[in-house]
Amino acid sequence: MRRSTLAVLAVAALGLSACGYSTGDRAASGGLLGAGTGAAIGSFSGNAGAGALIGGAAGAAGGALTGPDSVNLGRPAWR
Repeated sequence: MRRSTLAVLAVAALGLSACGYSTGDRAASGGLLGAGTGAAIGSFSGNAGAGALIGGAAGAAGGALTGPDSVNLGRPAWR
């Protein structure tokens, strides 16, 4: 159960990670979205904090590693 939860968390974090134009924008929004998704998924296994940390790290990495040409969901809300 734990491995499948982490796999779903990683896929969700990477899928939601790339919002913004610059690498910093995508890393920040990916980290925030990943942390939220990770906390929600982690709460099902009883450890929302660990899920948030793992999801945030995966989302930030996914956002930083994607280019604006590959995934661009528009201008971030804070700009």
